[in-house]
Amino acid sequence: MRTLLFLFLVVSSFNSFGHEIKEEDKSWWWETSWWEEGQIKPVVNHKVKVNWIEYSRGDISVPTMVARPDDNRKYPAVVFQHGRRGLGDLMQRQVKRIAARGFVVLAPDIYKANFIGTHPIEHDYELEKDANGVVDVLLARKDISTSKACIVSHTRGGYYSLKVSTTFKRQQKDLVCYVSYYPHWQDPNAPEPSQVYGYAPEIDDLKIPVLVFIGDEEQYQRRRVIETSFKVLKDKKRDARLIIYPGVGRGFDFRPPNVRTFADDLASKDAIQRMARFINKHLKPYQK
Repeated sequence: MRTLLFLFLVVSSFNSFGHEIKEEDKSWWWETSWWEEGQIKPVVNHKVKVNWIEYSRGDISVPTMVARPDDNRKYPAVVFQHGRRGLGDLMQRQVKRIAARGFVVLAPDIYKANFIGTHPIEHDYELEKDANGVVDVLLARKDISTSKACIVSHTRGGYYSLKVSTTFKRQQKDLVCYVSYYPHWQDPNAPEPSQVYGYAPEIDDLKIPVLVFIGDEEQYQRRRVIETSFKVLKDKKRDARLIIYPGVGRGFDFRPPNVRTFADDLASKDAIQRMARFINKHLKPYQK
């Protein structure tokens, strides 16, 4: 009996560690081409050119950064919505990083348009209209290769983007995917208990595919809201994925060199590639 048990353990060990079992791991991150053949998906890099345009909402002109590959080809359409920091130098670099993956990116500076400084505390609901307006401007361009767009954001821009997608009814009609870095998924004017224990009701209505990045050291009140929101999305069987990077916190995609860490760089480079694959996947059916 002991002999039979020993043989069973040996065979089991061989199957587990000798890779005789051919059943493929179905985890979302698993890639057989990497595991078996050492292949890594190539990273697309484009030299980027930048210019600025303006669009209007009534008597308000919204300055908008346009970043795209420096050639004459057409590329998929992406909106980038800044957060509380505004569209300063650090955020403009992030816009260029997205464009370097092969996208036409429009990034409106809705704070500058309304003479609002960086890091405002209160949320001005009128600014949501400016965030919505750029979608029409982007989709009217002649240099885009898709009839629809994806929207990318960070921090409070995640709330603007959520409202554009749901309240302004852009999802599915004009926007086919949503990407955000550590989004503020609650009305910034909501009371403190709602900021910690609740989530924006618009999450219930978010139907397009969602990809969100946070660091494992994210602020508690933000992480709790994001994870609660993802539970809601998952319970509703929505296409939603949350990526959590170890060893980093808020701002890993734009932290400046004097405080930047190797972990920040690893996370931001990984996230930008995952974002590009995600956007290309969901915009592919809408190629003109």
